Amino acid sequence: MADALREYRNLVGGELRTAEGGGTLDSVDPATGEVWARIPRSGAEDADAAVAAARAAFPKWSGMPAAGRAHYLRKVAGVFAKHAAELAELETRDNGRTINETAKRDLPGMTYLWTNAAAECAAAVEGRTVDFGPGSLGMTRREPYGVTLGIIPWNSPISTFSAKAAFALAAGNTVIIKPAEQASVSSLRLGELLADVLPAGVLNVVSGLGEEVGDPLVRHRGVNKISLTGSVETAKLITRASADALKPLALELGGKSPNIVFADADLDRAAVGVTTQAIFTANAGQICYGGSRVLIQRPVYDEMLHRMKEIAATVRLGDPMSDETTMGPIVSREQFERVTSYLEIGRKEGAELVFGGRFGAEAVEDERFAGGYWVEPTLFATEDNGLRICQEEIFGPVAVVLPFDTEDDAVAIANDSSYGLAAGVWTSDLGTAQRMFRRLETGTVWVNTFRKVMFPLEGVKDSGYGHDSVLAYTREKAGLIEF
Repeated sequence: MADALREYRNLVGGELRTAEGGGTLDSVDPATGEVWARIPRSGAEDADAAVAAARAAFPKWSGMPAAGRAHYLRKVAGVFAKHAAELAELETRDNGRTINETAKRDLPGMTYLWTNAAAECAAAVEGRTVDFGPGSLGMTRREPYGVTLGIIPWNSPISTFSAKAAFALAAGNTVIIKPAEQASVSSLRLGELLADVLPAGVLNVVSGLGEEVGDPLVRHRGVNKISLTGSVETAKLITRASADALKPLALELGGKSPNIVFADADLDRAAVGVTTQAIFTANAGQICYGGSRVLIQRPVYDEMLHRMKEIAATVRLGDPMSDETTMGPIVSREQFERVTSYLEIGRKEGAELVFGGRFGAEAVEDERFAGGYWVEPTLFATEDNGLRICQEEIFGPVAVVLPFDTEDDAVAIANDSSYGLAAGVWTSDLGTAQRMFRRLETGTVWVNTFRKVMFPLEGVKDSGYGHDSVLAYTREKAGLIEF
């Protein structure tokens, strides 16, 4: 079996390389629990090489006219148009997301993202002029930071890779991408494909463990800005590690998003929005902005809960490569154990288990996947928003349903959280929608929809700060000319 394993390599300075120390890590298919590929186990020497390559490429890339960078980014968009099916299959195999999600939802959007980034190249270098009177002229120009480090998560590697790389490159930066060790294959393969499209050293991809290669990259004096999509715990480590160099950070972190259903909502639409769009079939609930706290106004509470259970019963677990499968597995054994531990926590806290709760082989019918990391859609009900299952990010297909009476009650419950990434509101009243948009302490509010991601995706409180956009990857320099 070892001979059949696929081997992937880092991209450093335009070359595909194994780790300097020769180490590798296993990539596990979460649907089966079996090893299917190997990736480099990089270390400090690999971090140094990637930074050196990025710094060497920076002067020419940043000095290139915006139209030149746009030309290269459009070529990257062409790579996605040609290889989307392959990348989607690799991502599905690597992290368990269904092929319906990767091939039909995520990958098609990457062509647009890179094309859009190409169109914004000119905006990245625009400046302003200010007339201070006769003989005095002020001006500004936008400049890239230099070498940017993008640390990406395992739940949606290609889309976060693209958001961090495309906008940083458009602004004239060079880029190092550090993918999560649990799901690095699609990022490494994308690096291979882009080696033939971008100038050497402009984009580098290095895989490995956070403490072995991520930390040296974060601390490296040659890295000028860091963008992380990940957990609060990882963000705190990165903030401490980068403090000595005072590096600017963009942190898109976790969430415990409220999904609020008012009595006047279209209940058919809302039921889909708070289940399959927000917590179940959406990457098995492994999304940072997942609406895992469902707040329902009391007059429609029983009806909505009934509809939610009916929809949850239709969710089909199985082969992630099958179009008939609507929810895949949890990404890794570690995350599987975390999610299933919350099933017991919820029971011990006194929440009512109203649907689901099975996991492992009991949750999936196909025996081929009995060794995978499966958790079926699960719903708890409670009136106590202080429970751990209401306050802590579970990052799996587990939701908590809470009743509320008035709009003020809904706002109080929704904002009673250390997180503030996103929220959903379901109502037919425009005034309610506008008031909730203002009152909810989140970076994004969706009304009568959920999970239609827009940029910037920026949080408040423990959900982080900063975002990925062309202007966010530039800094403004001011000048004054007297004559």
